[in-house]
Amino acid sequence: MFKKILIANRGEIACRVIKTARKMGIKTVAIYSDADRNALHVKMADEAVHIGPPPANQSYIVIENVMKAIKDTGAEAVHPGYGFLSENAKFAEALEAAGVAFIGPPVGAIEKMGDKITSKKIAQDADVSTVPGYMGLIEDAEEAVKISNQVGYPVMIKASAGGGGKGMRIAWNDDEAREGFQSSKNEAANSFGDDRIFIEKFITQPRHIEIQVLCDSHGNGIYLGERECSIQRRQQKVVEEAPSPFLDEATRKAMGEQSVALAKAVDYASAGTVEFIVDGERNFYFLEMNTRLQVEHPVTELITGVDLVEQMIRVAYGEKLAMSQKDVTLTGWAIENRLYAEDPYRGFLPSIGRLTRYRPPAELAAGPLVANDKWQGDAPVGDFAVRNDTGVFEGGEISMFYDPMIAKLCTWAPSRSEAIAHMRDALDGFELEGIGHNLPFLSAVMDHEIFTKGEMTTAFIEEQYPEGFEGVELAEPELRKIAASCAAMHRVAEIRRTRVSGRMDNHERRVGKDWVVSLQGQDYPVRIEADPMGSTVHFAKGKVRVASDWTPGDQLAKLDLDDGNLVLKVGKISGGFRIRSRGADLKVHVRSPRQAELARLMPEKLPPDTSKLLLCPMPGLVVNISVEVGEEVQDGQALCTIEAMKMENILRAEKKGIVSKINAAAGDSLAVDDVIIEFE
Repeated sequence: MFKKILIANRGEIACRVIKTARKMGIKTVAIYSDADRNALHVKMADEAVHIGPPPANQSYIVIENVMKAIKDTGAEAVHPGYGFLSENAKFAEALEAAGVAFIGPPVGAIEKMGDKITSKKIAQDADVSTVPGYMGLIEDAEEAVKISNQVGYPVMIKASAGGGGKGMRIAWNDDEAREGFQSSKNEAANSFGDDRIFIEKFITQPRHIEIQVLCDSHGNGIYLGERECSIQRRQQKVVEEAPSPFLDEATRKAMGEQSVALAKAVDYASAGTVEFIVDGERNFYFLEMNTRLQVEHPVTELITGVDLVEQMIRVAYGEKLAMSQKDVTLTGWAIENRLYAEDPYRGFLPSIGRLTRYRPPAELAAGPLVANDKWQGDAPVGDFAVRNDTGVFEGGEISMFYDPMIAKLCTWAPSRSEAIAHMRDALDGFELEGIGHNLPFLSAVMDHEIFTKGEMTTAFIEEQYPEGFEGVELAEPELRKIAASCAAMHRVAEIRRTRVSGRMDNHERRVGKDWVVSLQGQDYPVRIEADPMGSTVHFAKGKVRVASDWTPGDQLAKLDLDDGNLVLKVGKISGGFRIRSRGADLKVHVRSPRQAELARLMPEKLPPDTSKLLLCPMPGLVVNISVEVGEEVQDGQALCTIEAMKMENILRAEKKGIVSKINAAAGDSLAVDDVIIEFE
């Protein structure tokens, strides 16, 4: 077996590979840019080599720099992770020429399957159902418009060398085709060094389902079930699960067998993923093959017990697969939520900064991975599993130079409903402060009826949140639970406050029993009856029993209520708490009846008027300004383009107006809320 491997990547996937290599007794080498000098993957590896400045095109995807690190450390093999050089045939060729093993497929398979245009032609020749489209190269925006009309709107504009949602746009008309072509071309060039673009028909109401394949260099190939990846935003997957709640066994078998046949057609050897679009009648169409480890591979590992990274390493070393198709079983259900550094309340725009608090829920092992002794952590064993693949730590920085993923939170349980329930609890208990993040949105998805019924399509987010995510309005039963919990916590805080003051002898007796809890626009008059075991909170109708060991200052409260447990993220505000639970972000005030009466008379402070300003919604780089001073702009017109975390974001006019001043130019770096354009 290899004695030392280099991981040509960063972040959570680098950490993930290190865990398996360590278990296999293999030494690891990390590479890092200036921005990642103190990154977690650098700390975890046995060795680390600096390879350049922060931008990926000056460090992580510079083949010469990576090859020098390999030579200097004597690494025998390289695992590329995903993204960066993972599907770069030139990199694989350089490794082969240097006598270094590539922990991935052969160069020929990368070239044929890594290129979306070529891969679709090969799939057609292999009798794999494919989506209609134009596979030739497209020279300019006008040709893109012409082809889009021939294919028929809506169309998907895609980078030939793309992946991870980069260089992809949906166009519903000529204007969107022009804009989408240029943005896709720019993103493709910046992310992959290859700006070739193709166009295919966009199938409405589709589900995105992919098959995991595993092949060796001895002609053996198997499929490890499917993953449902339909909940996406801008073609970037957000929630994945395995298996799919939509497929039946016959469709699963057909998709799996076609996937293996396609892999064998290009002499594939390693782990790979064949992606399909599946319509409402379970007709499936080949999209692309990813010749690398997928971001969402943990859910497959959780239901099969197969360590995909280990298998990739063994295949690269020349070993035969130790299992056949009949050995593959799918046990239980696994769900993965991608935690991103993006603010859902600001249109999911990227967020950067320091993680002032980062406390993931405790990992717990269960299921096939435990049965097969493939669990990578030191977690205790239980009836369900919690897994958190991450590449960050408390106090670390989220940089603007790389993908905004912070962690992949996974749960496994015997059934889908149980896996969802445990995911809700895990999200509620995930403490993260210092940056904008999508935890509230993920919690909302886990409670959404369409998701819980398994009826989602790739249009889920745009259909269910057409105006963006604005938080969650909790139902009456949940509000009562939170109101009771906050009343009980407020009583504990008041007792502590009186003790600290030293002015009262019988502290508990002097703290009042009658309070008014205000949250989500509602007032709940309550009366608290306390005893050594907890508090009984009486409402006008009914009561709630609350028990907890929460103490003032704790940012996470775990409470036992009448009908189950409740986990709240707790922050202190004047006269109450900031509470976050199940996607809701609430200001909860606990006042005496007289204070509540006076509070109703207080005027509400209005936010400043920014309607005549275009503010930068995220830290980023100005790619271009599309208007001039004095120009009249229309509702929806493109004003400028901002690049952040490798993605281009077009900012548009919210209403008709005249440009009076432009405060930025192409190449400028902007912070959140910097004024870009002013209007009359």
